[in-house]
Amino acid sequence: MAEEIVNRVAQSQLITLDPQDYYPPGERKNLDIAPWLYEGVILREKDFRQAVKEHDWSQYEGAFVSVSCTADAIIPQWAYMLLGSALAPYAKRVIYGSPEVLESLLMEESLQKEDWSPYQDKRIILKGCGNLPIPPQAYLKMVSLLQPLAKSIMFGEACSTVPIYKQK
Repeated sequence: MAEEIVNRVAQSQLITLDPQDYYPPGERKNLDIAPWLYEGVILREKDFRQAVKEHDWSQYEGAFVSVSCTADAIIPQWAYMLLGSALAPYAKRVIYGSPEVLESLLMEESLQKEDWSPYQDKRIILKGCGNLPIPPQAYLKMVSLLQPLAKSIMFGEACSTVPIYKQK
């Protein structure tokens, strides 16, 4: 007689949380103002204002937008304010920084809105693989939100986890 196969993972009462479930849906766009600079390094107010005026802002409709400058140039604060003003009627959210900073901020906001109390005294696995660009900051935030509640936190898959935290 064959020995019965027991699914120990199913019996373990582990809860797998996938950071992708908290990923805010929507298009992401980056506006790099380097091409708008004179000789690639100088912001001339008149030319910059003209570029802002002529730019097709509708392409940012409903998108999350990061504004940056990849050129090694000094950009006055008012320039970013002007861009934010131009993007306001179109973009869902505008930030200063790289696309990576945008992802971190969006995930941080999404995670902060969640009610984590159902995970009190639970064993949690934070899933590590997926199709979306989950920033490291999202994992840091999830640990900081779950650690005061959870009995344990692990990273990976149920069959192969890395221990992160265990309640004393």
